[in-house]
Amino acid sequence: MAPPILSLALPSETGRVLSIQSHTVQGYVGNKSAVFPLQLLGYDVDPINSVQFSNHTGYPTFRGQVLDGKQLWDLIEGLEANDLLYYTHLLTGYIGSVSFLNTILQVVDKLRSVNPGLTYVCDPVLGDEGKLYVPPELISVYRQKVVPIASMLTPNQFEVEQLTGFRITCEGDGLEACNVLHAAGPSKVVITSVNIEDNLLLIGSHQKTKGQPPEQFKIVIPKIPAYFTGTGDLVAALLLGWSNKYPDNLDKASELAVSSLQALLRRTVNDYRTAGFDPQSSSLEIRLIQSQDDIRNPQVTHKAEKYN
Repeated sequence: MAPPILSLALPSETGRVLSIQSHTVQGYVGNKSAVFPLQLLGYDVDPINSVQFSNHTGYPTFRGQVLDGKQLWDLIEGLEANDLLYYTHLLTGYIGSVSFLNTILQVVDKLRSVNPGLTYVCDPVLGDEGKLYVPPELISVYRQKVVPIASMLTPNQFEVEQLTGFRITCEGDGLEACNVLHAAGPSKVVITSVNIEDNLLLIGSHQKTKGQPPEQFKIVIPKIPAYFTGTGDLVAALLLGWSNKYPDNLDKASELAVSSLQALLRRTVNDYRTAGFDPQSSSLEIRLIQSQDDIRNPQVTHKAEKYN
């Protein structure tokens, strides 16, 4: 008789996460940025790497392999054949093709056939600062098929504009964009970064009852004059982790996520300076391992302000 799978037989109090994202051998983006923080917060995490690259694509060159939709489905069927498909959460990040995204939709259906209560946290990675990172045909698939089945969305300002057709020029636009997304599907929406009148904000919205007004809030985020890789992947993971621990308090979950991230970014900048490197001259690899105490036990330094 085969021994039991302990993550199923004796599940952690937090949950069991399937994370489908990119992977780099060196550096912290995608699953490399998401898996370790979730494990620190007590989750069993099973990663599927949508790509395996030597390093992130911001370097002068990179090598590696890309997983296609059929290969992803092979992995899912392998798990299913051994009764290993029970997950409490699915987390997805960068997806580079329509065919792979359509397979993700099949994965959600399959996981919910095993656990109808599955929470799907979707970071709809489309681009940033007016620039698309993905083929434009992915936008309509996200809008029409992914948003309706997601439990939580964690877009940035550019991405929420692509998903809703709204141009966000004030806080009210951000709140209305959240309302549009709630009407389409997810009960939780966190716009992870919004630049409004030279202020950087996180805007969160939790519609606890369908058809009722959501609870909405903002967190003012200090601007750090540097560009980092992997921060969006990290924030999505932290929001999954903390919002599951505080399911009715998205504002508290966001405070914890933002406070962890800010401590990590400050450490990253300081360490580059210690090494004699100007942190404003290039994109920076985050100091994830060195910041594990800030991930596990963040000191809340950034408070949520609720909208009336």
